[in-house]
Amino acid sequence: MARAIWTGSITFGLVSIPVGLFTATDDHTVHFHQFERGTSDRIRNQRVNERTGEEVDYGDIVKGAEVGDGEYVVVEQEELDQIAPGRSRTLDISDFVDLADIDPVYYQRTYWLAPTGDEYRKPYALLREAMMQGDKAAIGTFVMRGKEYLAAVRADGDVLALHTLHFADEVRDPSKELENVPTRRTKPGEKELRMATQLIESMSGPWKPEQYRDTYRDRVDQLIEDKKQGREIVTESEPPEPTEMSALLEALQRSVEEARGKKSGSGGKSGGGSSGRSGGSKSTGSKSAGSKSSGSRSGGSKSGGKSSSGSRRKAS
Repeated sequence: MARAIWTGSITFGLVSIPVGLFTATDDHTVHFHQFERGTSDRIRNQRVNERTGEEVDYGDIVKGAEVGDGEYVVVEQEELDQIAPGRSRTLDISDFVDLADIDPVYYQRTYWLAPTGDEYRKPYALLREAMMQGDKAAIGTFVMRGKEYLAAVRADGDVLALHTLHFADEVRDPSKELENVPTRRTKPGEKELRMATQLIESMSGPWKPEQYRDTYRDRVDQLIEDKKQGREIVTESEPPEPTEMSALLEALQRSVEEARGKKSGSGGKSGGGSSGRSGGSKSTGSKSAGSKSSGSRSGGSKSGGKSSSGSRRKAS
């Protein structure tokens, strides 16, 4: 069974429900170690005193906040713990809002909440059902690992889901940050708009997360296996060229016809989602006549059909 990474109580009004917080997602990213090029020597990250060049134990490190002119105020972790709000380990609900009103840009990470004992299952279920009926989210704050979080709690089937949120001052204003963004007063042509609407409609369907897969991770895994076996690395197809305005209407028309053909022919999207354009045309694997070996786009090796001397190494 999973272990709670935080325990506390949801409080709203005079009601308090003890809960545990559990990670809702897994990271399946392929992680690499670092080596010095041309050797089998691992690169290690160390905490080093910049004056003496000597490594410093983690327990001997304190935090320092710069206050100007190269001056720092040193702060101990115990001092941070003493001033941390919510030291009583509560998730204090201050408001209930319509779930649809929360802009997705504010969402950070998702966790599951569960009651910490059988005696708390009924009040937990009561909160879940009440929010589900009203399509509401509970907004509150809590402290975890020395940091205060803004959170939205919502009903998700049998469980309560907690989403950590960005504070308002952490979300950048796109009108101040971005260039070349057309305003709402920029009106597209009627024909193009009608065709784009048809394309969106022809590509629309129910949300089925299981039909999408991280195909880039699959290609990284395949790259590693091919280099291990000494097989040739095959480059993927180039991304499409930008669509010129003069060709926009024709591109939309052809896209609508293609989308409708796929829907009527296959009954839906394939398990790879929309990734076929970038990597479905060429597979990475055994040697084939006319295939290109590449190091610049496929892992940094220029080994061609043979594994290079550094592609398989034993870490020191």
